[in-house]
Amino acid sequence: MIARALRPRFEFWTVVTVLILVLLAVLLILPILRVLMLSFVDAKTGEFTLGNYVEAFTRNYYLKGFKNTLFVGLLGTLGACLIGIPLAFFTARFHIWGRAWISTLAILVLVAPPFIGAYAWIMMLGSNGFITNFFESIGISTPTIYGAHGIILVYTLKFFPFVFLMTQTALNAVSKSFEDAAENLGCTPWQRFVKITLPLVFPAVSTGAIICFVLSIADFGTPAILGRGFRTLSTIAFAAYRSELGGLPTMAVTISIVMMAISMLALLVQRFILSKRRYASSLTNLPVKVHLHGWRSMAVHGFCHGVVALAMLPTAVVVYTSFLQTNGPVFTGGFGLESYRRILHDAPEAIGNSFLFSLCAVVLITTFSALISYVIVRRDNVAAGAIDFLMMVPYLVPGVVMAIGFVTTFRGGVFDLAGTAGLLILIYFIRRLPYGVRSTTSSLRQIKPSLEEAAVNLGAPPLKAFLSVTLPLIIPGLIVGSLMSFITAINELSSTLILYDSGTITMPVKIYLAVLDGEFGLAAALSTVLLLCTGICVYAVFRFADNRDSAFV
Repeated sequence: MIARALRPRFEFWTVVTVLILVLLAVLLILPILRVLMLSFVDAKTGEFTLGNYVEAFTRNYYLKGFKNTLFVGLLGTLGACLIGIPLAFFTARFHIWGRAWISTLAILVLVAPPFIGAYAWIMMLGSNGFITNFFESIGISTPTIYGAHGIILVYTLKFFPFVFLMTQTALNAVSKSFEDAAENLGCTPWQRFVKITLPLVFPAVSTGAIICFVLSIADFGTPAILGRGFRTLSTIAFAAYRSELGGLPTMAVTISIVMMAISMLALLVQRFILSKRRYASSLTNLPVKVHLHGWRSMAVHGFCHGVVALAMLPTAVVVYTSFLQTNGPVFTGGFGLESYRRILHDAPEAIGNSFLFSLCAVVLITTFSALISYVIVRRDNVAAGAIDFLMMVPYLVPGVVMAIGFVTTFRGGVFDLAGTAGLLILIYFIRRLPYGVRSTTSSLRQIKPSLEEAAVNLGAPPLKAFLSVTLPLIIPGLIVGSLMSFITAINELSSTLILYDSGTITMPVKIYLAVLDGEFGLAAALSTVLLLCTGICVYAVFRFADNRDSAFV
């Protein structure tokens, strides 16, 4: 009887596994392979060539973009570490007033789209920014935000929460015995931190840093808005794709492959470094927070609250600007709702499309997250391991790369989806699927398989056992993953810019175009709508997630 009960279970989940592998092959592997193959094609003759890579690594235009990408990526990551590590240490080791508030603001910074931060800094430190104008009124000339230094500033303040949240979690689990032993041997606080504490939390620090670096080199909006001649690989790939419309986008895909290779190389370097040492620590004698007094307390509190306040400043500026009275693109002084009236008149389609495409993608993500998570957690075979590995790929592939892959794969032929809403929904789905899978997998690992096995042994078909027993237990994880997927999908810019047309324009694209046209009031109002949606979703995640930090990193 038990054998008969287990046989259909095997057959059902085998079919599901095959379906998942086919889906990932079509929407993930095939577009990436298409991009890879096109990079070896001569655009004029269509024959095999290495000339695209030779040009990419010899022509000064591409070499400069490569160097610029590494420059802003590495310095942005360094800046995020210089802010995130001290912030994590202070909040983990000392009693900080408003610690929960600091973590909340850091998470809000994390989920806000980076191109909105870039636009806000233009409002402050651009050629006609209010901070720039203030200093000019008192005779002080200040550098503008445009260029490499502005991009690095935005990356630093945008991505430091990755380092902060991961390092803080690791610091809370470090045994106090190591630090006490170092203190007894005469080490100063700085020596203890550098020689004992920091090496113990290096895996968390390096993971946060790798995420910062990968997101920095993949980001399109920030260098596109702030670059002003400072080109990175993402903006070069986008420009190359635009210039090659009508033909084979060989140079665009070649630059895209270089971007993806940088991300994978960075991950391999981090794993190689981690493999050389052991970082395990017993979860006993955990640290006890210390009360600070006097100037030390003021300095630490000032640093902690100052960092998150500075990081949230662009958001505050955007919201404030959206309520300024405008006459077309010109701010006329005073407050009003003209910018919001304009978005209802000029951008209703962009707002509707953003919600429609994101919600459709989230429905797909929720459905497949449940199935994929079950296969990964419950099926101990090669296919499950392959699916688990493939769920890491969307984190490493920049949006520009995936978008070009989708265009070259789904343009023409039987499955011609070019310019359709379906293409945008599918790319949102595959790019944000890991958020749902990771959250659901975490919930499923906490559920004993014996509950499902009991249902199967009592005669329930595999699908019914899954829907009746497993699914209700993983609902919180599904909800958190779906909300995170929605947040990131509705803010997607880089891939949308390549795939949209006049009928499928979204809010991020409309904001980007408005900034380029100098329509800052319209951009601010749309950005505020996006930020409001993001804030509501973050609040909902807080309600459903047991550990709000882990839900976002």
